[in-house]
Amino acid sequence: MAKKKKRKSPNPASPPLSPKEQALAKRKAKETQKKRVTVATTCLLMFGLLGLPLMAIDPKIGLAAGAGLPVMYWSFQYPRTALWMFLAYMPFGGTVLYQVVGGNAIFNLAKDAFFIPALIALVLESKRRKQSLWVSDKILVTLGILTVTASLTLLVVNGAMQFVLPLCENLPNEGRGQLCKDGIPLAQGVLGFKVLMGYVPLIFCGYHFIRNQRQLLWLGRFHLLLAIACCGLGVLQYLMLNKGICVGTRNEIGDALFKASIEAKCLVGGAVGFTPEQNFIRLPGTFASPWHWAWFLISNSAITFTTAFCDVSLWWRLGGLVGMALVFVNAVISGQRIALALVPVVTVILLVLTGQVANLKRFLPIGVGLAVLLTGVMATNPELVQERLDSFTGRVEASPPQEFIIHQFHWAMAEQRGFLGRGLGKATNSTRVFGSTALVETFHPKIMYEMGYPGVIAYIAFTTNIAWVTFWITRSTQTKSLRNIGSSLWVFILIISFFPYWYPLDTDPVAVYYWLFVGVILKLPILDEQEQTKLQETLASETERLGKKRRKLRGKLA
Repeated sequence: MAKKKKRKSPNPASPPLSPKEQALAKRKAKETQKKRVTVATTCLLMFGLLGLPLMAIDPKIGLAAGAGLPVMYWSFQYPRTALWMFLAYMPFGGTVLYQVVGGNAIFNLAKDAFFIPALIALVLESKRRKQSLWVSDKILVTLGILTVTASLTLLVVNGAMQFVLPLCENLPNEGRGQLCKDGIPLAQGVLGFKVLMGYVPLIFCGYHFIRNQRQLLWLGRFHLLLAIACCGLGVLQYLMLNKGICVGTRNEIGDALFKASIEAKCLVGGAVGFTPEQNFIRLPGTFASPWHWAWFLISNSAITFTTAFCDVSLWWRLGGLVGMALVFVNAVISGQRIALALVPVVTVILLVLTGQVANLKRFLPIGVGLAVLLTGVMATNPELVQERLDSFTGRVEASPPQEFIIHQFHWAMAEQRGFLGRGLGKATNSTRVFGSTALVETFHPKIMYEMGYPGVIAYIAFTTNIAWVTFWITRSTQTKSLRNIGSSLWVFILIISFFPYWYPLDTDPVAVYYWLFVGVILKLPILDEQEQTKLQETLASETERLGKKRRKLRGKLA
């Protein structure tokens, strides 16, 4: 009888588990399953006891309250999964807000139901493991200075307006030029503080979110899939408006022809402006407004580039090409001049500063494919492309950006009332519910208006510190794939750190991506150490294998 061959172990490098280790693994699996059942049951009970009764009174409030608490509880129990959900929900938040729940303002806070409990859970986890909450001491000083400056402005300026100044409505008509308060200045300051620094803790989350190179790669791939999905919906939105399936703002009268409107919403997202007869197109994509959509496209010009040039998989690099092409197409059809200007500029800066322009073997196929696709779009829609270019050049000629920024700085200086500015939130659009706000269309003059010279100096010092520290981290990273990814993300951080036009760091999604990527880059030294250790172990194993082979060969020759 032929002897039966012994079945080889599927992974001979891993020794079999001992009975004690097997029992421990089974016990952990049971605990994990028990936790899932407990969390699911608790979430269902919360929804049933709170949400269903409220839905009988008001379906939207019932849905918000009934789903909000279970989501927060679940996010606290599974913080890293909650952060994935936070990143996934954010691009579709405007669609949920205006297409699903009819503009209920409470759903503006929906994404924070994932973020805040996850942050608390990660902080508690770090304290339990006796890890430092400061992921980098190198940015701690400037962060502390900015926090103190913002807090002083909130307490001194907003506090004085709240408790010292008289109400504007109580002043006689002849006294309207006096200092007075309108609304609730302290609440306006608290919300302004949240807008200014509310997502800075994402540095901590990004640091603890990514634990190895594989997760870092999937972070880029995940955002690539989001970009493809959102940009695909953006193209479909344009086609529906162009073919008349959605009316847009065609039938409006007077100035309404040139304003984006929630009533004109189409398929996804919120406010739409579409009056092609007047050369006015402002599409929101999946976001609440065209402005948010423009910055999503600008951000994803860097994110899709990172996957297209830095991923270790050929298929994902090709997916990155598709994402880059869709971002370029949406930059043209969205009607947002800033997206049309910055998407190609950011791509060129990335090519130069990351050194990828020298990598011809990878650059040529991607560049040729992108050029062919964009040429096809331009050939099928030459009027649209020409209109967008004419609109952009006309705007630049009418109001040159550098002159506009200088004018805004001069205006902010002239508007100063004291050493610490006019108060937090006083130039932040989202704080209008608590009082009047000034329209400031550039970021650093907006900081100066609210926090004075100390505020703008502290903020520039903080972002400069971040750009410098992250630069040296990427330069010192030895693993090539990690260094390439870090360099691409660093270029995005560099651009946003000093970008003066409008206010990207007050706007989703830049306010999320910027701080998250800072945390990711700060984690690169640990990821690099992991990969170098793996490389050394692999080299040692290979050396040992070759040594055994050499000794065996010598034995045969002897």
